[in-house]
Amino acid sequence: MARHFLKGMDISFTDEIEAGGGSYFENGEQRDILDILQRSGVNSIRLRIWNDPAGGYCNLERTLAMAKRIKSRGLHFLLDFHYSDRWADPANQWKPKAWEDLNFDGLLEAVRGYTHEVLSALAEQGTLPDMVQVGNEITPGMLWDDGKVDGEYDTDDQWEKLTDLVNAGVSAVRAVDPGIELMIHIDRGGDWPSTLKFLERFERHEVDFDVIGQSFYPWWHGTLRDLRDNLTATADRFGKPIIVVETAYPWTLDQTKGHSFIVGSEDQLHEGYPATVEGQAAYLRDFAKLVADTPDGLGIGFHWWEPAWIPSQEQWSVGHPNNWANLTLFDFEGNKLHSLDVCGEFGE
Repeated sequence: MARHFLKGMDISFTDEIEAGGGSYFENGEQRDILDILQRSGVNSIRLRIWNDPAGGYCNLERTLAMAKRIKSRGLHFLLDFHYSDRWADPANQWKPKAWEDLNFDGLLEAVRGYTHEVLSALAEQGTLPDMVQVGNEITPGMLWDDGKVDGEYDTDDQWEKLTDLVNAGVSAVRAVDPGIELMIHIDRGGDWPSTLKFLERFERHEVDFDVIGQSFYPWWHGTLRDLRDNLTATADRFGKPIIVVETAYPWTLDQTKGHSFIVGSEDQLHEGYPATVEGQAAYLRDFAKLVADTPDGLGIGFHWWEPAWIPSQEQWSVGHPNNWANLTLFDFEGNKLHSLDVCGEFGE
């Protein structure tokens, strides 16, 4: 049975934005963000979950509420376990505070138990995710230092610990519902040697997963050609479905309203893709086609990271200003940009 090409959006901040009074608009009319996305061709939503975040968002309670909204519309649902109280990424893979003093066996049980608890709660309300990430951008490992594998920690013993931790999460997902697809997510979208090294390690340790996830941000990870070459090589070598589960591109560089952006200068842009709504649309179109053209049909979709993180408030639960507001698919006031409609150009 042919699978749908996933045209996804990570809208993990939306719950907080709405609680703070932020709104979204289409053709001048205020609408539910999920309705806008779905009418524009989006068919998958990704949410991150943190164990006990200081701000109270992206925890289990709020994830349950958002999951109801997602599944009520028949959207594909991807749940991203960070296994942290805050960001987990290549620079931050810190344990939840409640797990800091556990020995390794205790940490394995914590990963297994927490994963099972979250998914059981979602199952109870009839909103199980269709796909689960066990870890977020775990190229350098997760749950540091026990599961750290970069630098001086790049040893056989550490890789065994990391894969044991991942397998603990995987076993919990399989126990709740073996039909949930398992993703392993790294951040090497334009880097075949690093991708190969990581996935060969997981292959050697027989990690049980279904889908390869990659992050690809053009200002960090290379050109679209680099991405294409990596996806082609990954498909040929590993034969698993691949999702580029994080990407973005700016629609403006205008910082006159006091904004401070991660991508704020011309030298961060790629040739042929200006920082305009039209340039953003061109990037999304070419990027999505590239993913869809991965050999053997193994490029099964993408997710745009935080397309709706508009600068609607001064304070955020994550403790820093919104520096992503020009990488969204909505303008600063929450109006839909026509670049979002590119999703509708790709088949279901």
